[in-house]
Amino acid sequence: MKLIRFGERGSEKPGVLMGNDRRDCSAHVADWNAAFFRADGLRELATFLEVEGARLPAVPPDTRWAPCVARPGKIVCVGLNYADHAAETGAPIPTEPVIFLKAPNSVCGPFDPLLIPRGSQKMDWEVELALVIGREARYVPDETAAAACVAGYCLANDVSERAFQREHGGQWTKGKSCDTFCPLGPFLATPDEIADPQALALTTDVNGERMQSGNTRTMLFTVRFLVHYLSQFLTLEPGDLVSTGTPPGVGMGHQPPRFLKAGDIVEQAIDGLGRQRHHCLPA
Repeated sequence: MKLIRFGERGSEKPGVLMGNDRRDCSAHVADWNAAFFRADGLRELATFLEVEGARLPAVPPDTRWAPCVARPGKIVCVGLNYADHAAETGAPIPTEPVIFLKAPNSVCGPFDPLLIPRGSQKMDWEVELALVIGREARYVPDETAAAACVAGYCLANDVSERAFQREHGGQWTKGKSCDTFCPLGPFLATPDEIADPQALALTTDVNGERMQSGNTRTMLFTVRFLVHYLSQFLTLEPGDLVSTGTPPGVGMGHQPPRFLKAGDIVEQAIDGLGRQRHHCLPA
């Protein structure tokens, strides 16, 4: 299944992608949120769609694509999860996952504008495979059990303001949490849609020029390991988001560095998870 959301900010509704058609599920489900995942909603949805999917109303084509899940309770991000990305930033290759949090209100839709924060000079792109937690993950014993905690996968952009992140003291949160710094979607693909999350190509283009080109097979720490590992330190709850790191080619890693400016167009894609397109605008 491919879960979508649609509608203007503050009034988003849940839907599904059937072929190329968006269908409205709002008469049957409140939202793709923590309550939905906690109640084993995906299993019930699959049964419902087999019988009623073709009768669901179509979403008008000009309707905004919203983030593919409701605002997560928390967004857990993995830094430096590709060795070649660590090298381009001048950081040592981690021996354990580097973890930071991103503010949940940084989430936006897959085609919304990216807002350049006031005072920003170093806004950067990071294409990432993200996963949504479908059941509570607390002290998960192994990677097999961790896989059962994943509700699905989506495309995320871990937008970063490098000066805020690296030049203003403390750790990374202030450079990661500005408005629109976590675009999600266009859809959440359930695990049956993704044959191998460790074999997905990821790309970023800026103004039509290829900047990032990587593959999840080169992750230092796999999806399953990350869920297992994180659960030893904090409880992952249904609806939480885990963003698994970015391959090389971020703006900071170019020589000389290249950062986003007003008017730029950022396009990103992951195999099997669709594409995003964003126009950069001043906040």
